[in-house]
Amino acid sequence: MMQDACGTVPIPEAGQSPRCPLQAVLSTSRNVESYDQFSRVALSLFRFIGAAYATGASDCWEAAYRYADEAPDIADSPLLVARAAALVRILRSGRPCELCFMPPSCRRLSQDEAELMRLLAVARGKQPGELEIIMCQFVPSGTEAAATRAVNALALC
Repeated sequence: MMQDACGTVPIPEAGQSPRCPLQAVLSTSRNVESYDQFSRVALSLFRFIGAAYATGASDCWEAAYRYADEAPDIADSPLLVARAAALVRILRSGRPCELCFMPPSCRRLSQDEAELMRLLAVARGKQPGELEIIMCQFVPSGTEAAATRAVNALALC
C-alpha cells in the first residue's frame, strides 16, 4: 500500500481494496475527554477554523466566535479565536497537504489534532527548549519560530 504526500490517506495499489481513510488519520492514543477544559475549547476552535478554511463558509468563523464566547473561564474570546486562527494559518503554510481536522462534535482526534494538542500542552507546561524540539518535528522548515510564537501566545490566553 502506498501513501499520499501527507502520509495520511492510504492509496491502494492495483488489485487491493481501499481501506477507510479515517483509520490512517485517527489518533489511537487520545480522545477529547482526556484533555482539560482550555485544551478542549482550543481543539473545538481549531476544528471550526479548519472547517472555515476547508469550506470557505463564514458560518464556521461565526461558530468559532460563538463557541469561545460561551466557553467558561475565557476572559477574551475574540483574542483566543484570533490566536488559534493565527496558529492554524502558520501551520497550513508550506505544508504539502491540508491539516486534518475532525468535525467539532467528534470525540476522537486526528493525528494532526493530537500533535496540536501536544504542542499546546508543552507550551502551557513552560518547559524551556522542549517546545522548539517538538515544533521542528511538526512544522515545515522556516516556520518554526513563527509557529512557536503563535502556540505560546495561544497558551497564554
